[in-house]
Amino acid sequence: MGIPSYERRRAEIINQTELLVASLDDADLGIQVPSIPDWTLNQLLRHLGHAHRWADSMLRERLPEIDFSRNRAHDLSSYVGEPASTLIPWLREGAASLSEVLGEVDPEEMIAPVNGFPGPRVWSRRMTHETAVHRWDAFAALGVPYSLDTEIAQDTLREWTGLAVPYAFQRWPSETAPLAGTGTVHLHATDVDAEFVIDFTGAAPVVREGHEKASVAVRGPVVELVLAVYRRRSVDGLEVFGDRELLDLMLDRVRF
Repeated sequence: MGIPSYERRRAEIINQTELLVASLDDADLGIQVPSIPDWTLNQLLRHLGHAHRWADSMLRERLPEIDFSRNRAHDLSSYVGEPASTLIPWLREGAASLSEVLGEVDPEEMIAPVNGFPGPRVWSRRMTHETAVHRWDAFAALGVPYSLDTEIAQDTLREWTGLAVPYAFQRWPSETAPLAGTGTVHLHATDVDAEFVIDFTGAAPVVREGHEKASVAVRGPVVELVLAVYRRRSVDGLEVFGDRELLDLMLDRVRF
């Protein structure tokens, strides 16, 4: 349940970008993004567009591994005072090009693979959710109401549990070390059939889908769970049962 097809993800990269740029006419891109206070809206949009182009270039050149040197998504200091009229077509162009190349390659081809999985499939998912989450950042900065299709939101939550959690353990071992050997966290969507258990009882996290008793459980609408694990909102207002300290520790130490 809640697993969009490869073609749906290709289309959703464009759709999420279109939803984003529709809010940018006459926007002040110099405002701070509350959820990422080091960035202005101008820099957030450049970050997203460069992320699209990074994935695009690796797929077009069929690189056998990820080339992090090509990623300009965090080189943002020079982007000041750009008008929306410049960024809107640039964002649209990047999203369309990425969707196009995803349609030209074999989804199962080992291009820029991630953790041993075929790059086209992983990057189609990664850039869908990268765009959806950063659309929330932009909307929050602009005061625009946000909504997200529940099938996409389920997949966003699935990707966070299956990719972000193990990635955090690999990328920041000293930060995530306090989680090892602790307990289990159950994420339970109340509006769709989506439940995930993150097991921290071993040296490395293990993720299972389905319902089971856990050290701590958090329940709420799937979009609100997505925003909570991405640290875009607190868990206040969601239902929390059990070891709140473990939940807070996970949300503090796992970043993506």
